Amino acid sequence: MTGRLAGRVVLITGTTGIGAATAERAAAEGASVFVVSRTEEHARALGERLPDAGWATAELTDEAAVDRAVGVAVERFGRIDALFTAAGGSGRRFGDGPIDTLTADAWEATVALNLRTQVLVCSRVVRAMRAQEPDGSGIRGSILILGSVTTSAPVPELFGTHAYAAAKGALTALMTSMAATYIGDRIRVNLLVPSLTDTPMASRAASDPHILEYAARKQPLAGPMLDPDEVAKAAIFFLSDESRAVTGQSLAVDGGWSIVSTTAEPTA
Repeated sequence: MTGRLAGRVVLITGTTGIGAATAERAAAEGASVFVVSRTEEHARALGERLPDAGWATAELTDEAAVDRAVGVAVERFGRIDALFTAAGGSGRRFGDGPIDTLTADAWEATVALNLRTQVLVCSRVVRAMRAQEPDGSGIRGSILILGSVTTSAPVPELFGTHAYAAAKGALTALMTSMAATYIGDRIRVNLLVPSLTDTPMASRAASDPHILEYAARKQPLAGPMLDPDEVAKAAIFFLSDESRAVTGQSLAVDGGWSIVSTTAEPTA
């Protein structure tokens, strides 16, 4: 580790999988980390094992809860230099699926989990960043949003969840609009796009030999499941001054998923 985040405060939503891996790397790079999850057990466990860290529980679809969590982070550390919004999840339990089977309730619940959460967190953090002085490099803050490769390289035979795809796809437009709007405030906004990653959300895929066989061909540089730490390494780049001149950009960390052409049918 090189201390790339020394003296910086990093807020991360999501305390398992990619969020947890990024929190651990950020702390190792010298950051003061504040983690937020709706599950107290996860937030507490991650916050307590990191040096100079804070944590809070919040239902991120609730505006008041987001206000409180961001307020606690600012009260604890005085500012927020970087935000990684990694919270989200599958909408299958709500009934997410192809659009011809999708109910209004399934749509609302899935979009709330994957888009409303991002909007509320970003809005509160942008307010905090605009109110603070620029850091030593002249930047008020860096915001990194977590997308999904399935929005630009879909595999409908295996991942036909249209509400999730729409919510994640909307994050690209949100990122671009935010980057353009707040560049004058010296706030950078970018998007990280992983492929199938070994996280709790991917438990269905991890237990399906057909999906794993396909993923091993689709993302050959990653294997069947991408290691969350590979995504975390890219996240640290965006959260640190190494990307000081980068805003409004999307980066796919996908092991080749977006460029490899292969059938979803089993090979044998």
